[in-house]
Amino acid sequence: MSKFRLQSVVFVLTAFLLGCNEFMVVGVISDIAKSYHASLSTVDFLVTSFAIIYAICTPLITTLTGKFDRFKVLMVLMLIFLIGNTLTAVAPNLFWLFVSRIVTAAVAGTIISLILVFVSMIAPPIEKRAMLVASTFAGFSIATIVGVPVGTAISNAFSWRDSFALISVLTVIICGFLYWLVPRDSRQENASLSNQVQLFKDRRIILGVIVMVTLMSAEYTFYTYVRPIITTVLGFSTTNLTWLLGLIGITFILGNICAGVIANRFGITKLTVISSTVLICLLLMNAMFHVAWLGILLLCVICFVLGMPGSILQVMFLNIADREYPEAMNLASSLNPICTNVGVSIGSLTASISINFVQINQIGYVGAIYALIAVFGSLYLIKTSAN
Repeated sequence: MSKFRLQSVVFVLTAFLLGCNEFMVVGVISDIAKSYHASLSTVDFLVTSFAIIYAICTPLITTLTGKFDRFKVLMVLMLIFLIGNTLTAVAPNLFWLFVSRIVTAAVAGTIISLILVFVSMIAPPIEKRAMLVASTFAGFSIATIVGVPVGTAISNAFSWRDSFALISVLTVIICGFLYWLVPRDSRQENASLSNQVQLFKDRRIILGVIVMVTLMSAEYTFYTYVRPIITTVLGFSTTNLTWLLGLIGITFILGNICAGVIANRFGITKLTVISSTVLICLLLMNAMFHVAWLGILLLCVICFVLGMPGSILQVMFLNIADREYPEAMNLASSLNPICTNVGVSIGSLTASISINFVQINQIGYVGAIYALIAVFGSLYLIKTSAN
């Protein structure tokens, strides 16, 4: 295997590892609550708090470390992540569990942004960047879905602590490969805070952020309760839960694979079709959930479609920064992970509030509001980019 291919694989695995650390909590929340004798609503806050800390700290740390050598920053942040994740696995009480999640949330976004910058640096000519960036970012995106069944399976076989212990072991291995493979000479010049935030003066960037945040919010209005949807609403047994979540995860992976092709051939021009499909699927949920297998089919379709916009928009962010705001490459590379977590936070909060007013099988109607915003946002983005 060539060094370039090995670098690509390690970068994908790093993003996947970080994503699993964040999202496997969704699959083990019930087990965590039982082990600490805490209410489910209290432990549920782990998901929201992680997303909030992630969204706040990622742009701050990314911009503040922009003037330093990227390799050294990456290795230091990976060490902090390892400490935080290990603390999660051994946390003696809820206080230390929350501390550990804050530590990992604070650095995870910057790590992913640095990985994406390194991908952009080692990528072949610009026309090949779309597929490589999409493949790498797919590692994180896939983990938003696959992390849930992975955590659930390990927790069912052993314990929820073993899920995070495995992440720590893999982090040590990944760190070794990163130390070997990451380019050393990567200092970013003239990366002052004022230079980097110029990126947000670009209307395309703002519109892209809006589209990504609203689509992720739409996703997590229903995915926050994907377990009770499958078991309670659709009536599948808990023994079928893991493989059904895995099936949904596979469709998300396929969506990410298609995203690289779409980004390479069509750029952002298909975002309106993607957003409209999400909207239609959410509106159909209540009707299709009356038949179990139709409900699973719909979940697979919507997760397949939702696997696309993240990579497409990340490529757009990087291309705009590369051409017009080169000093903001670090910040541009962090935008999609930030948007993802803001969307997760908004979507999960919306779901937890809405469930008091609507039945769980009707939660798609709530998510459709966010999807509708994404449709109009993508239309305006495409028009702005064309002009």
